Amino acid sequence: MTIDQAIQTLSQSDPIPKLLPQVKLGKMKATDAGLRAITEAWLGTYQKVVEAGQAFDLGAWRRLDPKPRLDLLIEAGVVTADHPSVTALNAAFERALAGAG
Repeated sequence: MTIDQAIQTLSQSDPIPKLLPQVKLGKMKATDAGLRAITEAWLGTYQKVVEAGQAFDLGAWRRLDPKPRLDLLIEAGVVTADHPSVTALNAAFERALAGAG
């Protein structure tokens, strides 16, 4: 998988561009079951992309850093910092980053 393929894969299911504004505008609740399902699926996809990207260099890993996007979801109340999928993704990313540096 190339970095461009990885970013494209993540972009296809990313809840932030379309759904997070709905939460911020009050049109959707952060606890909405549909939003949670989409977010969970995206977190799982993100973790798979990270785990499959073993050959990425440090620059590519920096482009894939999930922390800024996770921070947005946490700030909006969609997930918590200690949510199992969030901690698993962060751990997988840290392992991958350590392997690249």
